[in-house]
Amino acid sequence: MVAVNRSVTTRELRQDLASVLGRAAFGHERVGITRHGKLAAVVIGVDDLEALEAFEMIRDVEEFKAAKAVDDGERVSLADVRAELAE
Repeated sequence: MVAVNRSVTTRELRQDLASVLGRAAFGHERVGITRHGKLAAVVIGVDDLEALEAFEMIRDVEEFKAAKAVDDGERVSLADVRAELAE
Protein backbone atom coordinates (compact mmCIF):
# COMPACT_ATOMS: atom_id res chain seq x y z
CA MET A 1 0.00 0.00 0.00
CA VAL A 2 1.30 3.42 -0.92
CA ALA A 3 0.57 6.23 1.52
CA VAL A 4 0.13 9.26 -0.72
CA ASN A 5 -1.40 12.52 0.50
CA ARG A 6 -2.27 13.81 -2.94
CA SER A 7 -1.92 12.73 -6.56
CA VAL A 8 -1.24 14.78 -9.65
CA THR A 9 -0.91 13.78 -13.27
CA THR A 10 2.33 14.27 -15.14
CA ARG A 11 0.66 17.14 -17.00
CA GLU A 12 -0.32 18.81 -13.70
CA LEU A 13 3.20 18.24 -12.41
CA ARG A 14 4.71 20.10 -15.36
CA GLN A 15 2.34 23.01 -14.78
CA ASP A 16 2.71 23.13 -10.99
CA LEU A 17 6.16 21.72 -10.19
CA ALA A 18 7.06 24.42 -7.66
CA SER A 19 3.88 23.79 -5.68
CA VAL A 20 4.39 20.01 -5.69
CA LEU A 21 7.97 20.41 -4.49
CA GLY A 22 6.87 22.85 -1.81
CA ARG A 23 4.20 20.49 -0.52
CA ALA A 24 6.74 17.67 -0.36
CA ALA A 25 9.60 19.69 1.11
CA PHE A 26 7.80 21.97 3.53
CA GLY A 27 4.37 20.38 3.96
CA HIS A 28 5.81 16.90 4.45
CA GLU A 29 3.30 15.54 1.93
CA ARG A 30 3.86 12.54 -0.29
CA VAL A 31 2.66 13.54 -3.72
CA GLY A 32 1.89 10.72 -6.12
CA ILE A 33 2.57 11.29 -9.79
CA THR A 34 0.22 9.39 -12.08
CA ARG A 35 0.67 8.50 -15.70
CA HIS A 36 -2.23 7.06 -17.68
CA GLY A 37 -4.17 6.76 -14.43
CA LYS A 38 -1.56 4.65 -12.65
CA LEU A 39 0.83 5.70 -9.93
CA ALA A 40 4.25 6.10 -11.56
CA ALA A 41 6.32 7.89 -8.91
CA VAL A 42 6.10 9.68 -5.59
CA VAL A 43 7.69 12.99 -4.67
CA ILE A 44 8.80 13.07 -1.04
CA GLY A 45 10.76 15.53 1.05
CA VAL A 46 14.31 15.04 2.19
CA ASP A 47 13.18 14.26 5.76
CA ASP A 48 11.07 11.35 4.48
CA LEU A 49 13.93 10.12 2.31
CA GLU A 50 16.37 10.22 5.22
CA ALA A 51 13.90 8.35 7.43
CA LEU A 52 13.42 5.73 4.72
CA GLU A 53 17.16 5.30 4.32
CA ALA A 54 17.61 4.95 8.09
CA PHE A 55 14.89 2.30 8.17
CA GLU A 56 16.53 0.43 5.28
CA MET A 57 19.90 0.54 7.04
CA ILE A 58 18.40 -0.89 10.24
CA ARG A 59 16.73 -3.65 8.22
CA ASP A 60 19.95 -4.41 6.32
CA VAL A 61 21.94 -4.65 9.55
CA GLU A 62 19.35 -6.99 11.09
CA GLU A 63 19.35 -9.19 7.96
CA PHE A 64 23.16 -9.29 8.02
CA LYS A 65 23.16 -10.31 11.68
CA ALA A 66 20.60 -13.04 10.99
CA ALA A 67 22.59 -14.34 8.02
CA LYS A 68 25.82 -14.28 10.01
CA ALA A 69 24.19 -16.18 12.87
CA VAL A 70 23.34 -19.12 10.60
CA ASP A 71 26.60 -19.01 8.61
CA ASP A 72 28.40 -22.32 9.10
CA GLY A 73 31.66 -20.98 7.69
CA GLU A 74 31.66 -23.34 4.74
CA ARG A 75 32.68 -21.69 1.49
CA VAL A 76 32.32 -22.79 -2.10
CA SER A 77 35.03 -22.06 -4.61
CA LEU A 78 34.34 -20.33 -7.90
CA ALA A 79 35.52 -23.45 -9.71
CA ASP A 80 32.91 -25.53 -7.84
CA VAL A 81 30.16 -23.06 -8.72
CA ARG A 82 31.19 -23.08 -12.39
CA ALA A 83 31.28 -26.88 -12.43
CA GLU A 84 27.83 -27.08 -10.88
CA LEU A 85 26.43 -24.59 -13.40
CA ALA A 86 27.97 -26.51 -16.29
CA GLU A 87 26.12 -29.70 -15.31
